[in-house]
Amino acid sequence: MSLQPCFPLLPEGAICVGKELAVHRADNQVVIYNSSGPIHAFREDDNQGRQLAAAMFSEMKLAKPKELAEGLGVHRSTIFKNRRRYREKGIEGLRRWGSGQRGPHKLIGERVHKAQKRLAAGVSIRATAKEIGVTEGAIRRAIERGQLRHGGKGSSNEDVLKGPSTRSREDKECTGGMGVKRHGDRALARIGIVHEAPPEFVPAEAVSGAGVLLALPALLSQGLLEEGKKVYGSLSSGFFGLRAVLLTLSFMALRRIKTPEQLKKHAPGELGIILGLDRVPEMKTLRRKLKEMGSRGLARKFMAALTQRWSRAKPEALGFLYVDGHVRPYNGRTHKLPKTHVARRRLCMPATTDVWVNDANTEPLFFVTAEANDSLLSMLEKQILPEVRKLVGKERRVTVIFDREGWSPKKFEKWRKQKFDVLTYRKGKYEKWPKECFFEVEVEVYGKVVKYKLGQRSVMMKKGFWMREVRRLCDSGHQTSVMSTRQDLEMEEIAVRMFSRWSQENYFRYMRHEYDLDHLCTYDVEPADPERQVPNPERKKKEKELRRLKNQLEKLEAEYGGEARENPESQRRTMRGFKIANSELGKKIRELEKRCQEVHAAMKALPERVALRELLGEEEIVKLEPERKMLTDVIKMVAYRAETSLLNCIMPFFNRHEEEGRTFLKAVFQLPADLVPDEESNCLVVRLHSMATRHHNETLTALCEVMNEKKCRYPGTSLRLLFQTS
Repeated sequence: MSLQPCFPLLPEGAICVGKELAVHRADNQVVIYNSSGPIHAFREDDNQGRQLAAAMFSEMKLAKPKELAEGLGVHRSTIFKNRRRYREKGIEGLRRWGSGQRGPHKLIGERVHKAQKRLAAGVSIRATAKEIGVTEGAIRRAIERGQLRHGGKGSSNEDVLKGPSTRSREDKECTGGMGVKRHGDRALARIGIVHEAPPEFVPAEAVSGAGVLLALPALLSQGLLEEGKKVYGSLSSGFFGLRAVLLTLSFMALRRIKTPEQLKKHAPGELGIILGLDRVPEMKTLRRKLKEMGSRGLARKFMAALTQRWSRAKPEALGFLYVDGHVRPYNGRTHKLPKTHVARRRLCMPATTDVWVNDANTEPLFFVTAEANDSLLSMLEKQILPEVRKLVGKERRVTVIFDREGWSPKKFEKWRKQKFDVLTYRKGKYEKWPKECFFEVEVEVYGKVVKYKLGQRSVMMKKGFWMREVRRLCDSGHQTSVMSTRQDLEMEEIAVRMFSRWSQENYFRYMRHEYDLDHLCTYDVEPADPERQVPNPERKKKEKELRRLKNQLEKLEAEYGGEARENPESQRRTMRGFKIANSELGKKIRELEKRCQEVHAAMKALPERVALRELLGEEEIVKLEPERKMLTDVIKMVAYRAETSLLNCIMPFFNRHEEEGRTFLKAVFQLPADLVPDEESNCLVVRLHSMATRHHNETLTALCEVMNEKKCRYPGTSLRLLFQTS
């Protein structure tokens, strides 16, 4: 583990050349610091002062020769040469005598200031070198060392783009940790002066995964940072603040870095460049920030603010809402959690259930975690419909679409009076309609023409309450019944809306595979309600025993009946004779009947539900901590909506836009790009590298044009994002 630097607060621009040494160069002065403060200084044109510093500090082993050479602006061989002279003859060995004495270094002193002025004025590197009287290579080496800065008016940062190998080497050689370069900002953050490090971009070539910046305008339009700042304000003072955390988690989701642990597989410096920082937060830092946000208990408020924003942007999408539950299995063994049926695994296991609400376009709006895996019908009644009413207002009617798990005509009648219509599958057995009741119709589903055989009737579910039934006749002869309280819709639209419910199932599957929706970011727990009523396990045991006894009784009665059917009447002509012959079997039947009556009476004496505290100890009554799970799921939901908005921009380029388009976007998010900040024009140029096919390159160019029209500025800066293709 890397140690934190032991320096005091360093001046801006100071370079760490070891754990105990730093160099600051400004105003024609070179000052060397250690943990106690400045310890050595000399002028830029003082060659002997530079040689003495190189030899002395190298001999004292306060810095490695390579790091010291970069800090002092000399070649590494010069360090070794000066150290050898210092060992042999001391300070006298560093002095030069006679007519052979050389003049100062070609690019020191006033020449440095003149070169910087020419570069700042927009003069090219070649012209600057010619005017100053040095080689072009000397200017370029000075720029690489940070001695000069190129990027003034009329100039181009293309000349100073750092390649991946250079960045990798620099990140590896950082003394404060992998990729840690901005020591000043970190020192200010530690003493509370800086609450969050501002983004700073430097020219960089072929930044891995920088194509994800193409999604930044879409993320911001979803309200990620705006609503996040309103809800959370800011985090505790630190180098990484709220903006960095939210962007990191969003970029991770889009790039399919599914957990904080997977950050270890990616170069921290490359991810940091995308954030405008020296590196991305470490896994432990990101988890600490998530824990801080979770401790505030604002995840639900954050989701509500985003949902309100999306609802205001697309109010027409709230006319039809899809509601379905998603089961998240719990594979831990430490805690006892309520069990529920996991359909995709075909077994009952500990799990939590989230009930999701998607709009008419099947884009996610919000979700609610069920308490102890309550049924869909219970969640609709208690939480979902009240939340929807807050979104749409008191007067607007809304149609809610769900599967047969929420079937209840009694509730449907009640909800209709509350201005909620339903669209669901019919539950239970029902008689088939004659084939003459069905008519072939053509409907358009996601741009494709589909033929259905449909029929409809009105059905009285209870006295005074009628529902509309639309059935589809399949080629196999199966009839699928769809029930609705809407009398004004065409039967074709009812069928399309109901069958489109599978798009929500596809959403769950996509999020599970691509965004790891089932991942638990923490296994921490918190106390649950001890008064929560649960099925009485003792009554369940009695029910199980009663079923077992009844099964035995049925077998014996069947055997008794078989004996009666095979009874030889020539030997036993009367019933009395038959009973005597089968007395043992009859005795067993009577004993079982008596036992069944006793077990049934004992079962009826037990309450159906009991308080959880009667079954478990207080320390065992727990539930998974919901805040961090909800927060990460909300960010994944924002990332999905941002991806969908990009998908809508490229739909004309793909025949199967949903499948091919999302595959294309996944490739774009992994694409390398050059980042060139242009402070004069106030732009951050993101030049995306070529893709695999001409068709994809044409699509990428069109998408860049759309994103450029948004004129999005990188958060925390005044730089406007300008996307280009190479």
